[in-house]
Amino acid sequence: MRALDLGYMLDLVPVILGYVPLTLFMAVVSMLAALVLASLLAIVRVQRLPVLDRVVALFISFFRGTPLLVQLFLFYFGLPQLLTALEGINGVSAAIFGLTLHFAAYMAESIRGAILGVDRSQWEAAQSIGMTQGQLLRRIILPQATRTVAPTLMNYFIDMIKGTSLAFTLGVTEMMGAAQKEAAGSFLYLEAYLIVAIFYWVIVETLSVGQRALETRLGKAVAR
Repeated sequence: MRALDLGYMLDLVPVILGYVPLTLFMAVVSMLAALVLASLLAIVRVQRLPVLDRVVALFISFFRGTPLLVQLFLFYFGLPQLLTALEGINGVSAAIFGLTLHFAAYMAESIRGAILGVDRSQWEAAQSIGMTQGQLLRRIILPQATRTVAPTLMNYFIDMIKGTSLAFTLGVTEMMGAAQKEAAGSFLYLEAYLIVAIFYWVIVETLSVGQRALETRLGKAVAR
């Protein structure tokens, strides 16, 4: 049994580090877009808008019921065959698009649950003083739902960062893609994949610390 090539692993650190910004960029952009889309989907589900409610339910069912990798391949390799406007789509755009739609489906259900979790008496009180549905959601329901769902959304963001590792299957050279190329050139697969695993681990643990701090702060706010 051979020992790990520690020198190679140390040399690989700055290489992988150079692709961290791209990984975080894809995750952050996807998260922001997914949050907007998920909020709209959740509101449609809560309001039970005719026709739209069934369309949204089908959307959520599809993206929750199929693997993320299949969805990425569908957007990058499949849809350009039908839509000529997508023929020039690059791997980064396809990855962001796929991550956005995939996680929006999950986040929509979490946001919907948080909205419905707000005491019904608050809905009735707001309506009794003449608030419109938009005012009710914006001023009373969504602020409370946000406190409830924030830790869950952080979990989705962590999952999204890990999901960016699939972007290398679309030809994107992010952290996983860089590790794959280095491993293919050196044949030191264990060392390359171990280093990239440590990078993901450090990023996730850093975010987990922030998540715990957020939960503590939100808990104090609710207690007051």
